[in-house]
Amino acid sequence: MCGRFTQERPTAELAELFDALPTPTAAEATDAGEAHYNVAPTQQVRVVVKPEADEPRRVEAYRWGLIPSWAKSPAVGNRMINARAETVASSGAFKRSLADKRCIVPADAFYEWLRQEDGPNQPYIIRRRDGLPLAFAGLWSAWHDDKNDLWLRSCTIITTQANELMARIHDRMPVVLAPHDWARWLDPQDHDAADLQRLLVPSPAADIEAYPVSTAVNSPRNKGPELTKPIPGEVLRASA
Repeated sequence: MCGRFTQERPTAELAELFDALPTPTAAEATDAGEAHYNVAPTQQVRVVVKPEADEPRRVEAYRWGLIPSWAKSPAVGNRMINARAETVASSGAFKRSLADKRCIVPADAFYEWLRQEDGPNQPYIIRRRDGLPLAFAGLWSAWHDDKNDLWLRSCTIITTQANELMARIHDRMPVVLAPHDWARWLDPQDHDAADLQRLLVPSPAADIEAYPVSTAVNSPRNKGPELTKPIPGEVLRASA
């Protein structure tokens, strides 16, 4: 799964990296607020979307935890932070979004916890080895709040089986899209769910590395850059 990640770059830089327009709502919701070293479910996250084929990509701020359009309450989204690649095309919560509401969730890193036999689980932070952001495959939805006559846009991150490196920590990982697949994933006119699912595979283990970090990351109240600092322990990289 993916339950915590970081978004450390300003919106303008993300827009440049993903060839998108930075929107004021994304900057206001994130850049002017708290540091993003421990993003947790239900918080605002920046996503890259292309709602219409003839429009440019945009960086928007959406709530993490997808709220299906048919939901009676936004609380449904609290359970929808991840979608499984294997079932996303058949899930009642996600199949409509897979058809034409796909997004990229940029992340500088994500956290996962290694189970320990004789103590608390050890958190690891996982990054790209080349320093570029991870491009998580995501879905989004628009939910109407009838009581307040407002639209709420939300998103989920798709997960898949772990690659060789991640399998040493957990059996699943976020789908990380390669740059040459970004345009296809964001194309709102591509409705071929079966073909799109072929993109939802583990990324190469050689692209990433993982190292242990403080258990302070366990609490979403802790949000500073110190959470990403390595502590003594094994750094995990793919074998040559």
